Amino acid sequence: MKFVTSLFRSIHAATALFFALAALMLIIIGVRMGWQAFTGELDAGAAQAIIEAVGLLAAAVVALQIAETIVEEEVVRDADISAPTRVRRFLSRFFVVVIVALAIEGLVATFKAIHDDLTYLSYAAAVLAATALLLVAWGWFIKLNRSAEELEPEAMQEAKEEDQKIR
Repeated sequence: MKFVTSLFRSIHAATALFFALAALMLIIIGVRMGWQAFTGELDAGAAQAIIEAVGLLAAAVVALQIAETIVEEEVVRDADISAPTRVRRFLSRFFVVVIVALAIEGLVATFKAIHDDLTYLSYAAAVLAATALLLVAWGWFIKLNRSAEELEPEAMQEAKEEDQKIR
């Protein structure tokens, strides 16, 4: 069984590495696009390129945060995600990143639609509405999960002790 656990830990580490490499590539592309916009004509096209670069950088942050979460939760801690406290913490880390990235992407899409083609504005609005819905669902999940955590105070203490491994 230890071999299987080590195998899964290695797969998680490799997956986190791929997310980090993807983030690095997105950062490089975003910086390159931003630099080209900065050194070229300072017009609406440059503004659009900067907005798109911001979207790429937001996606890079998401990829990096996912990599970090995988490493901390699955490789370093080797945590069992069955306790309500652990589930809430894991999902909260994930949802913070996803919601922020979707909100930024929705804003980027809004700016792009306003400047390029207003027919795409409804898609941008749908992304922002879905982001708001995710935020509400996440808040509701945390509220409902709170009572389960109160039944297991030792799980919260155990999670706090595991945090010392990371620091």
